[in-house]
Amino acid sequence: MAEAMLNVAGKGRFKAFSAGSHPTGEVNHFALEQIKSIGHPLVNLRSNGKSWGEFAGPHAPHMDFVVTVCDRAAGEVCPFWPGQPTTAHWGFRDPAAVTGTDQEIRHVFAQVCREIKTRLDIFLSLPISKLDKIALKREMDRIGGSSS
Repeated sequence: MAEAMLNVAGKGRFKAFSAGSHPTGEVNHFALEQIKSIGHPLVNLRSNGKSWGEFAGPHAPHMDFVVTVCDRAAGEVCPFWPGQPTTAHWGFRDPAAVTGTDQEIRHVFAQVCREIKTRLDIFLSLPISKLDKIALKREMDRIGGSSS
């Protein structure tokens, strides 16, 4: 959801990629429902089966920022990111791990979608070109610690 939202809200300033440490191989249909419900296109969305190793190799796209979003990823050892991008962790409950009725699962996906949007809005409002790397890291960490 974060990839789709940033690619739209960033208006060409950013090219977001999504990947996981333990990819499932398919985009969760509840995530697709959320993306569609907020008016974002579903085209060009790749499976969350992308491993983050794809973005750590020599042919990886250049990244200025790496943000981990899943609460489970906070304790994992991340790969080396080429180019020393600014990194932060913005923990969200993993909606794909929720069990219950479809309505209960949709509710959690909607909640996480709103939380992601809030943090992305804050990120997009930062004067990135005016911040040095240390200040930018501090702001990104602050966003991750903010309540949505």
